[in-house]
Amino acid sequence: MNLSNYYFYFTGAIPPRICDDIIKHALSKSEVMAKTGGYGDRKLNKEEIKDLKRMRNSDLVWLTDPWIYKEIIPFVEEANRKAGWNFQFDYAEDFQFTKYKLNQYYDWHCDSWNKPYNKPNTPRHGKIRKLSMTCQLTDGSEYEGGELEFDFRNYDPSLRDEFKHLQKAKEILPKGSIIVFPSFLWHRVKPVTKGVRYSLVLWNLGKPFK
Repeated sequence: MNLSNYYFYFTGAIPPRICDDIIKHALSKSEVMAKTGGYGDRKLNKEEIKDLKRMRNSDLVWLTDPWIYKEIIPFVEEANRKAGWNFQFDYAEDFQFTKYKLNQYYDWHCDSWNKPYNKPNTPRHGKIRKLSMTCQLTDGSEYEGGELEFDFRNYDPSLRDEFKHLQKAKEILPKGSIIVFPSFLWHRVKPVTKGVRYSLVLWNLGKPFK
């Protein structure tokens, strides 16, 4: 799908006080090791953990607090409209509060899958991830590395030039900034080399594209 806007951002959208409240709230809860979709919710053995960490190494907390949705969802709706995507979506998954500590990262991936959720009797059933959102809870001055990067892949593979085709989302470095993008876009978080990066991620679902 060719797009005129591959992402839409709001610099400093969420007040620092609210960002700090989200961090404090999340840190009061038990964290879990971040997984990718292929591993599900089951306990992993040592080899599976080793394999997983080649792709992703971070820790997270799941949040479902209504007051956080109230802060974030209006920006997702506005980005969907102003970017010209106008995707239909009607459900938001749990928030993923993610910690990227020293040397932690998430390599190239996209958030959408090749088929809808098969979760009968749940709001996710038959739907796909359409819009992804990341909120920067830590100011970019508080850590090093940890860059959010995109590879739009809208070019002839034989002409790929990483210098030209990688896009760093520098617009969201200020604390409280939000970026929204279609869930099928390829992106990564580079390793943190100093400090800790806290972010809030949300996926918004709708019926498959027609």
